[in-house]
Amino acid sequence: MANRCAVLGKPIAHSLSPVLHNAAYRALGLDDWAYDKHEVGEDDLDAFLKGLDPTWRGLSLTMPLKKTIQPYGTPRNVWARELGIANTAVFDWSEATHDDPAWPNGRPGIRLYNTDVVGIQLAFDHANREFGVHHGGGGNGRALIIGNGNTATSAAAACMMMPEIGRITIAARHTGRDLGLDSAAGLFMGESRRPYDEIVLSDDAAVIAAAGEATYVINTIPGHAADGLASVLEASSASFGGLLLDVVYDPRPTRLMRAWRERGGRAIGGEEMLLYQAVVQVLLMTGIWDDDPPSDADRRLQDVTTDDDQLEMAMRRALEEAL
Repeated sequence: MANRCAVLGKPIAHSLSPVLHNAAYRALGLDDWAYDKHEVGEDDLDAFLKGLDPTWRGLSLTMPLKKTIQPYGTPRNVWARELGIANTAVFDWSEATHDDPAWPNGRPGIRLYNTDVVGIQLAFDHANREFGVHHGGGGNGRALIIGNGNTATSAAAACMMMPEIGRITIAARHTGRDLGLDSAAGLFMGESRRPYDEIVLSDDAAVIAAAGEATYVINTIPGHAADGLASVLEASSASFGGLLLDVVYDPRPTRLMRAWRERGGRAIGGEEMLLYQAVVQVLLMTGIWDDDPPSDADRRLQDVTTDDDQLEMAMRRALEEAL
């Protein structure tokens, strides 16, 4: 293949990124593009990168590589820079240097992006349109984020970009971890301070109260770890009016999603975030989007051409079939 891309991580066998990206290439008529997956851990990344040749166009990075990739490239959008977390690398071989024998094919310019943040934002925007819900931009809404790991950092960053959200609460299993959002809060909220409050996930009453007030809830803890919270909701008499995004997509729907819906709320699965972060990755890796930071991705995707709209639909169909 003349143009190669892949997703790297460890473990990686479960990844659906090849399904999404290869469907995108078919929809775009890019017959000489291919995307696969490689199990690469933190200690393996250096050798993998140095072994690449100019047929390689881009990489998706999943755990545990989203920070490990940073020294190799240059952050080119606000969230890769502010969070120090990148899930996308785009190669520019026109900038390759050939003065280091450790890079036998040359060391390309590597542009780093974080598309997870905008993927979360776009997932909520799409769901609101599907549900016929419109939120004003007054910052009166509240967000509740379950967990305080790296995904929670991206989730909080996404909420900071949403004009309808004015307050963020983190429900953490282990409180006190700094999500590193202070400087970004200065950019998006006008004040460089911690842009969220913190409660303990095991405090059932506090979590239910926060959930009841929330416009958006984002569960970021993986696997069945949120089943305990689901049982708390199932046993409560509370009702919820907000929209839940559970980043888990296996099982589908999750127990937490079912419990949320039974109490009156709306819920979407992690496949929506997965889809939209991949749409932006495809547009960047193939060069359809220029190197402008995709922070305005929501506006750009809503103002799409027919071809771009077909791209998103083709990727959605492929994902639904895979799930």
